[in-house]
Amino acid sequence: MSMSKTAAYLALAGAAALALAACAPAAPAQRIGLGTTPSAAQIRAWDIDVRADGAGLPPGSGSVAQGKAIYEARCLACHGANGEQGPAPRLAGGRGTLAGKAPVLTVGSYWPYATTLYDYIRRAMPLDRPQSLTPDEVYAVTAYTLHLNGIVGPDAVLDAESLARVRMPNRDGFRQVLK
Repeated sequence: MSMSKTAAYLALAGAAALALAACAPAAPAQRIGLGTTPSAAQIRAWDIDVRADGAGLPPGSGSVAQGKAIYEARCLACHGANGEQGPAPRLAGGRGTLAGKAPVLTVGSYWPYATTLYDYIRRAMPLDRPQSLTPDEVYAVTAYTLHLNGIVGPDAVLDAESLARVRMPNRDGFRQVLK
């Protein structure tokens, strides 16, 4: 390599190093006092995930009838009387529409696992007070929502064991593609 090319490369490397140094903060970032470090109890309160196989489901149970009463008090305003209308996404209906031009994504047409429904209701609903429902109330609302979709009967009572056994209509609609 010629002397002029070497000098040009060294000059370019030096300029790049100077540019990087100019971008680096001169001093460590200062704390601005927002937020707090969560306590172990706060972390445990949010560590409530439920896996597809049902691992993580808490003790408790709830019936379709109990779920209907809770739904009417806490869910109806957003999801409508039968889970098919309202300002929030539909919960019921839509079976057989996924392959069409206007698929309707609902619990009964799209969701692959009933345990995921429990998990979502538990951590995110009702919208104005997430995590305010007891485990029994979440089982009940889950049972009622599944009933609205024709997945469980009107006398169904769900708990950790029975909920994990519920087979959703679109269970096989999700495929993992490995290459």
